[in-house]
Amino acid sequence: MELKINSREKLNSGTEIPILGFGTYQLRGEKQVKEAVTAALETGYRLIDTAQMYGNEKYVGEAIRESGIAREEIFITTKLDNDQHGYDRAKKSFAGSMDRLQPGYVDLFLIHWPIEGLRLESWRALVEIHKQGAAKAIGVSNYTIGHLKELFENSETKPAVNQVEFNPFIFQENLLSFCKEEGIRLQGYTPLSRANKFNNNVIQEIAGKYSRSPAQVMLRWALQHHVIPLPKSSDHDRIKENAGIFDFSIEEKDMEKLNSLNENYRLAMDPHEIK
Repeated sequence: MELKINSREKLNSGTEIPILGFGTYQLRGEKQVKEAVTAALETGYRLIDTAQMYGNEKYVGEAIRESGIAREEIFITTKLDNDQHGYDRAKKSFAGSMDRLQPGYVDLFLIHWPIEGLRLESWRALVEIHKQGAAKAIGVSNYTIGHLKELFENSETKPAVNQVEFNPFIFQENLLSFCKEEGIRLQGYTPLSRANKFNNNVIQEIAGKYSRSPAQVMLRWALQHHVIPLPKSSDHDRIKENAGIFDFSIEEKDMEKLNSLNENYRLAMDPHEIK
């Protein structure tokens, strides 16, 4: 099947998710948030990813409503903040997200980080939210294989998604394989390593070979690993550039070169440190 920016694939919940998302981390203030989300929607992105932690749900929701695009065409993700864990707090916190976003329903609600001692109670709340239909799918973020196995032992409901750091410099191959086997879709944040690795010789070589930008190469690499990348930008030209990854493919030998760049280069905390 030929992939396009509006292509969708089915999650284990039955919900269909777009294969490319737009991240809103560090977008601040009404003007910046709404202009960036509007530009993304106009470009063709249909997955908008936010979080309670980002402090921008209100403006993300406004931009989506003001876009004129039918609600069912847009896939909205938000995430539980770290200080909102526990059964009762998670449910109350989700209601707060609904008030700020005013989406009618959320397409995907994630546990942002696997907070020790509380994450299982939080997951129980998410399962109930999903059963009530307020979230079409539920999942986790920054979960290791160990965290996922713990969840499996304590719940009959598997996450639909695990959102983690993922780019050629943090190629989490074992986690990707595990999630594929368990029917969990991996999403990749920091898919561009915040541009810190654009000057890498291999990235530059492959970008030149395909007449693409380093960003497009890294995003296409994620896509070919069956990972949903979540690039973020407030620059309209870069937003469009990041979406231009559907008219080329990376040859297997070049995929292997990109795979070999892994150096466990993390820009966020290592979740393996969370027991």
